[in-house]
Amino acid sequence: MKELLSYIAKNLVDEPDAVSVTEVERGGDLVLELRVAQEDMGKVIGRQGRTSKEIRAIIKAASAGMDRKVLVEIVD
Repeated sequence: MKELLSYIAKNLVDEPDAVSVTEVERGGDLVLELRVAQEDMGKVIGRQGRTSKEIRAIIKAASAGMDRKVLVEIVD
């Protein structure tokens, strides 16, 4: 999941080298923390949060076979 999220984010932003994804265990769930350059934050979130919703939907669909919930957080 980490690689998929990283791939998606790097293709959306202007500074792909600034993209980082960290896996964190939280209450049995896997949380993927996405960090991008401040200038690229708007591109990852999108208008009214549409892009971030779609990213979360893709990750949710890709993790359907896993036995735990995978969440995506966009961190400043």
